Amino acid sequence: MTQHQSPSSSGQQVTRRQARWERYRVTHPFSATDQAGLWAAILGTVGLALLLGWALEIRGGTVIVLALPFIISWFENRRTAFQFDAAGVRVGEVRLRWNDVTQFVVATPPDGPYALIGVRLHPSVTLPPGATVPPQNPAMPAPIHVAVLRSKFDLAKMVAKARRYAAPHVQIVVADQSGERVAA
Repeated sequence: MTQHQSPSSSGQQVTRRQARWERYRVTHPFSATDQAGLWAAILGTVGLALLLGWALEIRGGTVIVLALPFIISWFENRRTAFQFDAAGVRVGEVRLRWNDVTQFVVATPPDGPYALIGVRLHPSVTLPPGATVPPQNPAMPAPIHVAVLRSKFDLAKMVAKARRYAAPHVQIVVADQSGERVAA
């Protein structure tokens, strides 16, 4: 598969490693809670490394190296608001398969600092049990959505990445007061 070829159009199976790095992701802004959690995890890992090094004569660096990917993954998951990759779509905490999604809907209310990114689901799909969905926003026609800072969102980048490796049946639609149109 060439560098510019889409995994979904090439007919090849996408590996977990490729799915991890080829994605479109929008994050929440840094929060004090997330920062505190990150530093607590780092300091806890260093403390555990020192304790194990002292009590069991295990090299502390080994503990730190083993824990680091889990800490990074936790922090990255906390900050992710919207993401799609070869494996599927994530809207907030809800993970969806490509077959469940028919459209991405983008709405940018003129009076707010947020852009809304939503997902329209296939008619036969229900949300996974325990999925929390924010209250419906009048500017967002999709049933499930997330609000992100406008400064974090780039429609052109989303469209380009979707053309590259999103499922071919998924459209990106822009919704505003005049109606809906397919993003170009």
